[in-house]
Amino acid sequence: MRLFLPLLIALPLMAAPALAQEEVGEFSNDWTGNGVVVQAFPDPGVQGVTCHVASFSRGLIDRMTKGNWFEDPSNSSIACRQTGPIVIGDIETDEEGEDIFSERRSLIFKSVAVRRIWDQKNQTMVYVVYSRQVKDASAKLGISTVPLFGQDVRREE
Repeated sequence: MRLFLPLLIALPLMAAPALAQEEVGEFSNDWTGNGVVVQAFPDPGVQGVTCHVASFSRGLIDRMTKGNWFEDPSNSSIACRQTGPIVIGDIETDEEGEDIFSERRSLIFKSVAVRRIWDQKNQTMVYVVYSRQVKDASAKLGISTVPLFGQDVRREE
């Protein structure tokens, strides 16, 4: 157990996302201490776009009564908006896009990620928040778009 405890403490720290994020809001949504946390993070490849992700956070009473101490639900919602002049960096432009944010929701198998997809035809950045959980029917996701049609968009050189 002595060897296991440091690992339990270190895993969430090692899984911390590399992307700068800021908690901009948090509130309790029931009497058991469960809450909602709202984080803001800039798109690292597209200057001028900020995404806000709202996620569920389990309280102490919920963890005690339902067990599963080291896991939060992977339900999340996303909204991305233009918050400054748009400057597009070196981004993936294929149909799979690229992950721009990831955060663990359990010690091992579950995380929530945000993927950016460039819709060239409609001149729109598409952002999808989704759960990476190794489980059947785990497709919990949300979508947001930032239209760039008619915008003064620059490419980073």
